[in-house]
Amino acid sequence: MEKTLKQRYAIQFCVKLKKTPLETFEMLQEAFGDDCLSKSQSNRWHKMFRDDHRMSVRLMSELLNLPKTVVHEIVSEDLAMRKICAKLVPRVLTDLQKQHRVEVCAELQHLCADDPDFL
Repeated sequence: MEKTLKQRYAIQFCVKLKKTPLETFEMLQEAFGDDCLSKSQSNRWHKMFRDDHRMSVRLMSELLNLPKTVVHEIVSEDLAMRKICAKLVPRVLTDLQKQHRVEVCAELQHLCADDPDFL
């Protein structure tokens, strides 16, 4: 599992460097030798990172050999993440994000008070 995780990090790094799937696979072979992912698996991860896909609960459950319900519980309760527009995002806002929301709302209230036809 850890070897696979390290290889996914390496693939993600190669995608950020704009390496092709073939270049990425060759680099994985050089770095990991016999423990290297298969070419098809490497290409699959390369495409997911390139297309910026988020990992689904189903995919995580397959990779971890855990039931989907357990993975969903870990993601939603333990990691405090929820699904928004088909992406898992943190449920808790940072203090900076909270302050920004307050400022934007105050500005909108001011604009609505000045011009009733604003919205």
